[in-house]
Amino acid sequence: MAIDLSEFDHPAWLTAAGAGLGYLLILAVLTVALFIVPYVVFTAL
Repeated sequence: MAIDLSEFDHPAWLTAAGAGLGYLLILAVLTVALFIVPYVVFTAL
């Protein structure tokens, strides 16, 4: 049984994937800025 992936060619899927990746990128940056950086700063003191 062949899987037809042509239904995922719509630009809305690209927009949803871009929004998801952007959300994950912002979440990663905020996690580093709010948790990793203060941890490194306070352990260096």
